Amino acid sequence: MRYRVTFATLYLVLFPLHGYANAPGVSVGERWLAYYSDKATPAEFQDYDLLVLDSDHRPALAPLAERGKILLGYLSLGEAEQYRYHFSALQKQGLLVAENPNWEGSYFLDIRHPVWIERVIYELVPSLLHQGFDGVFLDTLDSPLHLEREDPERYRGMSEAAIRLVRTIRNQFPHIRIMLNRAYEILPQVAGDIDIVLGESVYADYDFASKSYQRVPQHLYQLQLSYLKEAQRINPRLKVFTLDYWKPDDKAGIAEIYRIQRANGFVPYVATVALDRIISEPRI
Repeated sequence: MRYRVTFATLYLVLFPLHGYANAPGVSVGERWLAYYSDKATPAEFQDYDLLVLDSDHRPALAPLAERGKILLGYLSLGEAEQYRYHFSALQKQGLLVAENPNWEGSYFLDIRHPVWIERVIYELVPSLLHQGFDGVFLDTLDSPLHLEREDPERYRGMSEAAIRLVRTIRNQFPHIRIMLNRAYEILPQVAGDIDIVLGESVYADYDFASKSYQRVPQHLYQLQLSYLKEAQRINPRLKVFTLDYWKPDDKAGIAEIYRIQRANGFVPYVATVALDRIISEPRI
């Protein structure tokens, strides 16, 4: 779960926004988190109902499942990290496009290739389910969408391939939980195929250039709200989770983000950008 594109690229996300009705409220007290490390003990997850965990670096799943946690495994659909076991195979098959300039060691994928779809459906998703996950968290689909916007001729069909990937996962695994990170351009087409959409960096984000946590500009915050609310209009059963990044020692600031996102009808979590520690909601 990594925010890949600059805020300015949100202006390039073009799909019609219709009027929307108020979405149904989320479950009272529902809580979730994203955690990409293996250090935390099962007791540290006691306040959370749904956990997004890394597929490789994670705590043991059985003790968490025994406590009734819903477990989603991380799956990068639009990029491949060098440390993943399947990276060398993707390299040999010619699926790597270029290294992400904003994230060293992570490479854009040509998701149009049938070999990638087959690997996702017959290897990567089954591997997560075999580990004990209840479903998948689909990340980095913003990347191929961004490539097609930047070079429509060279990367024509990336959007269609992204839609096909999500729909194929749903068709092949009809009973698992599917959570999709952003991918606003294709969200209207796949809103009915997923259970949860994640709005990452909706209200607050981390700026790598200045190495500081910052508020998202108001107009971009409102734009993202429109995309998320429109998805709920299309699929009234769709839940919206939010992940905002903020200074871990600013308890008042964190509490304010929780308040704002719950007022939007969303299920929030506030974390540090590394996602390698659990940041509890302040009791203030």
